[in-house]
Amino acid sequence: MAAPVVVITGASQGIGAAIARVFAAKVRGVRLALVARSESRLRRVARECVRLGADAQPFACDLTDEAAVAAMAAAVLRRWRRVDVLVNNAGSFRSAPFLKMSIAEFDGLVSANLRSVFLVSRAFCPAMARRGRGDVFNMSSIAGLSAYPGGAGYCAAKFGVAGLSKVMRAELKDRGIRVCCVYPGATHSPSWRGSGVPAGRMMPASDVARAFLDVYRMSRRTVVEEIVLRPIKGDV
Repeated sequence: MAAPVVVITGASQGIGAAIARVFAAKVRGVRLALVARSESRLRRVARECVRLGADAQPFACDLTDEAAVAAMAAAVLRRWRRVDVLVNNAGSFRSAPFLKMSIAEFDGLVSANLRSVFLVSRAFCPAMARRGRGDVFNMSSIAGLSAYPGGAGYCAAKFGVAGLSKVMRAELKDRGIRVCCVYPGATHSPSWRGSGVPAGRMMPASDVARAFLDVYRMSRRTVVEEIVLRPIKGDV
């Protein structure tokens, strides 16, 4: 099989960048489409991946914008003609009490964390279904399993990612597409900066990234439907 084409959203930092690096290091000749808002940060990650042996290209995109996502997907397909693996990792975090959260804040979190997954998946999954093969990873969170005070917008969005993933899996499994929903806990990454959780109670982003690679490498007879990853010290 030809080296896979892997689309990773939110690839400019944190877990997304770690996923890009592990695929670049471990999958010979992998083609990486690195997607996020910041082109400058994407270019830095792309250079790292090229040094590791990948063909990596940045695609700056606002993943909450339907037209921007369509243009990005068209650009990726012009370059490589297909996508084998889609990692919907992009998202944003903000905490606010339910009674004080503004409608704009709520809409922004749902858009960044849930609408983006829908838009990007709709852009790439139809071609996967026509080919009868593909892998989709949707990034939820432990906030998509258990609610907590201050998580009105973020928990709602991440629970939504979990539900969307179940629907996608049910509809696409007979089309050769494996859908895996990932629920990471506290990870040493920018999204946890300022959280007050000590670094020693967090997982390395590289450990989370390795889980994606290991699931992808399983035989096509197996689907990992969900992964829950938590740091060994603590329950965050």
